[in-house]
Amino acid sequence: MSGAETGQGSSRRQPSLIDLFREEARAQAQILSDGLLALERAPRDPVTLEACMRAAHSLKGAARIVGVPDGVSLAHVMEDCFVGAQQGRVSVDAGMIDVLLSGVDLILKIGQGSGDESLSQTDVDAFVDALNARMNGATVATSALVLDVPQSGADLDLSNELTLSAPVVEQAASDQARSTEVREPARMLRVRADTLDRLLSHSGESLVESRWLKPFAHSMLRVKRIQRDASRALDFLHESLTEAAASATGSSAGFLAPTATAALDARTLDALDEVRRLNAEAHRQLGERLAELENYDRRSTHLSQQLYDEALECRMRPFVDATGGFARMVRDVARSLDKQVRFVIAGEATEVDRDILDLLDAPLGHLLRNAVDHGIEAPSLRRALGKPPEGTITLEARHSAGSLFISVSDDGGGVDLDALRRAIVRKRLANETTAARLSDAELLEFLFLPGFSMRDTVTDVSGRGVGLDAVQDVVRQVRGNLRVTQEALGGTRFLMQLPLTLSVIRSLIVEVDGEPYGLPLAHVTRTLVLPRASIDLLEGHQHFAFEGRRLGIVTAHQILRSGSFETARDTLNVVVIGQGATCYGVVVDRFLGERMLVVQPLDKRLGKIPNIAAGALMENGDPLLIADLDDWLRAVEKLVVDGELGRVSSGMTSVVAASRKRVLVVDDSLTVRELERKLLAGRGYDVTVAVDGMDGWNAVRSEHFNLVISDIDMPRLDGIELVTLIRRDPQLRETPVMIVSYKDRAEDRQRGLDAGADYYLAKGSFHDQTLLDAVRDLIGEAQS
Repeated sequence: MSGAETGQGSSRRQPSLIDLFREEARAQAQILSDGLLALERAPRDPVTLEACMRAAHSLKGAARIVGVPDGVSLAHVMEDCFVGAQQGRVSVDAGMIDVLLSGVDLILKIGQGSGDESLSQTDVDAFVDALNARMNGATVATSALVLDVPQSGADLDLSNELTLSAPVVEQAASDQARSTEVREPARMLRVRADTLDRLLSHSGESLVESRWLKPFAHSMLRVKRIQRDASRALDFLHESLTEAAASATGSSAGFLAPTATAALDARTLDALDEVRRLNAEAHRQLGERLAELENYDRRSTHLSQQLYDEALECRMRPFVDATGGFARMVRDVARSLDKQVRFVIAGEATEVDRDILDLLDAPLGHLLRNAVDHGIEAPSLRRALGKPPEGTITLEARHSAGSLFISVSDDGGGVDLDALRRAIVRKRLANETTAARLSDAELLEFLFLPGFSMRDTVTDVSGRGVGLDAVQDVVRQVRGNLRVTQEALGGTRFLMQLPLTLSVIRSLIVEVDGEPYGLPLAHVTRTLVLPRASIDLLEGHQHFAFEGRRLGIVTAHQILRSGSFETARDTLNVVVIGQGATCYGVVVDRFLGERMLVVQPLDKRLGKIPNIAAGALMENGDPLLIADLDDWLRAVEKLVVDGELGRVSSGMTSVVAASRKRVLVVDDSLTVRELERKLLAGRGYDVTVAVDGMDGWNAVRSEHFNLVISDIDMPRLDGIELVTLIRRDPQLRETPVMIVSYKDRAEDRQRGLDAGADYYLAKGSFHDQTLLDAVRDLIGEAQS
């Protein structure tokens, strides 16, 4: 019975043991592969030789236990080789490493569970004979030992037609030595991926729910303030009745005071005393409960955040988990092309989302092959250019500014831009005049076009015209972007900017037709507040100037087919999305800020919803939709092609409205807000209301107002702080501000004026006409 048959039978008898053996075979094969690559640079390194010998010895014992004789044979002869190298009897040169790596490929076949289909006794015998011959000093051709074992990125064609003169990077010897060290493995548990996904979803919802407590606590503070005002009213009533009773007693001197009236006054005062006592007790109890609520809010939010962070950590894996086969792949491609390449990995411990990591294998493998094939020059050419004969390719992962950055760079000669221009003209992607005017960055963008190749012939590594476009598609699939840069004779660098996780996304929150939408920040180039006068009409389309070029502009309402865009403002809130030639400005109603959103995938039964990628919850529990900005770009291009692109101008209605003075009323009291709104609207002013200081600050930053009227005592941001922020903002400092407050003391009035208020009006003393006169004094009549 062959080894494959034995393994198959064992699998039926003890499937758990076979599964464990296959997992161990894959792990030991990785240790052997990394160790052999390290030995190619330091053939006599005792630590690496010991690690490789132990890996082969452990594999031999495991194969013997589960009954896989082919595994025993492979591991035994490899162990003999490493022992011979330790004793100085065997020379571990490049040829020996080639043979040993072919043995690692055979072990991988066993680890992949495919031994019974493709691992033949002939393969095993050929390897054993070849390795024994090498150890005995004979020269053996290794080409027949090379097996078709999948490498990293094998499912992506290697064709990308970059004419990169890029160098190939090697994994640092210290990294390889570290990877071969014998460590005590941490206890591992198998958990289904969908279970982790549900855990993260529930923890995210828990985090959102915990944040609901803070606004609730703020609303309770308003209740406490109302209760305090009621207490003051009771005190005033008690004092008034006491004075009235005393006055009545004094005026009746010499006469008999009515007994019934005196008894009634006494009962009334007693009842008021009891109400005051109960009110004081209620005030004390409310204060204590509020303190408890704040403590609970703090603990609950902290615990929910910890739970979410731990659940998110379960999805994260170190970047090194995706780089296991790259060093071997780079070495094999370099040797096949007769190039000398050094491969360096930086940021191995960088945490990466599991789903992103699984998708990175193919694109990174393709970029590394390109770097070896197109980037690194032949040793003779590098010497002629004054470079070391060995090129360097660096694979780096790092976190920065809330994103994951992964780069593949080399020290080659870079892309031949003249050859790239000729290829662009030859493929009729642009005429010679246009191609001559293209900048270096614009030229490099052509490398990402489907089917683009700079090679006239097809090789085993490249020339088929597919590659970088597939890499870019994968990067876009995870809401990232890909850029390429180079320096003259300094090599080429591909940089991927990716989200830290697919479960959480940094988003710009905007309002469109009264609904909030999340725009992933990775696809947002800039946010602008444009004067309406800066919009020009060119060839039937509206444009605006942006960084030295003209960008088309369209409303988000038309993209989402959600209502019509109407505004009375002289400015437009614009989000610039896209890159390169496909870059547009999108007008939204309001900017609502930036937030981290927990992504909630939409039900698959809904299918693909145009222009929408997923859902999420705001901190207050309100739902919103996360936009698919790639869909938005395609929607704009379709509107342009179909000639349906609408105008940003909002028509005569908005022109009339724009002539009215706009007033923002900021007050946490519904009664006061409505009173002031009705008074001002009745006089012809265009009035907008905000429920507290923070809401007012967001409104005044996103819209133009001729006047701001604000209370002082408000949650989240009080009136004094709001006035201070307005006066510090260079775009808002000239906006008139009026404070309307119950506080009528001289020090309160001076505090408001010192903060920068133009007018201070006490609520207790103002009448309708007083407010209207003050507004007219500050900004004039409602109509311009």
